Amino acid sequence: MDDKAFQEALKSGHPEAFKKLVEHYQNKVINTCYGFLHNKEDAEDVAQEVFIEIYQSIAGFREEAKLSTWIYRISVTKSLDFIRKKTRKKRFGHIRNILGLNRQVEQIPAPPGANPETNLEHQERARILQEAVDSLAENQKIAITLSKYDGFSNKEIAGIMGTSVSSVEALIHRAKKNLQKKLYQYYKKHL
Repeated sequence: MDDKAFQEALKSGHPEAFKKLVEHYQNKVINTCYGFLHNKEDAEDVAQEVFIEIYQSIAGFREEAKLSTWIYRISVTKSLDFIRKKTRKKRFGHIRNILGLNRQVEQIPAPPGANPETNLEHQERARILQEAVDSLAENQKIAITLSKYDGFSNKEIAGIMGTSVSSVEALIHRAKKNLQKKLYQYYKKHL
């Protein structure tokens, strides 16, 4: 089935076409969401929301961009929405802690692997890098995540973000510069 026929089958609500779409994009959507959320279960949950959104709004797909670009744009939007909701919940949770309404004690599981010290170092470096990425301006964060975590080309990122390739290149350049500054400041302060 060619792309045009496939899209028409999707728009008409053909279940087999939607099943093929999910099979083809499921791992890619989960990986895109994971690049933003850094939690497998959250990424899978958001990916489900992405496919629900696709199913509900495919009839309105105007074909101004490629279907894959539209899908990744929804994935990025849903991921960022999830982060915003989670941030609001954290703020509310902080207030609950101050008021003494949360009294649960969480246990931290032991890290897997033969060398706990090495695992801890790797986790710490990953955490520091992720905090630096998370502190970037939203457009820089999107561009660098899609580029470095998900491996999209600058042209694909431009389609997903609805901007030009040169804008994406500038965003990635600024993101790298800002990450370099943030990481330099962190290590200068902590070493």
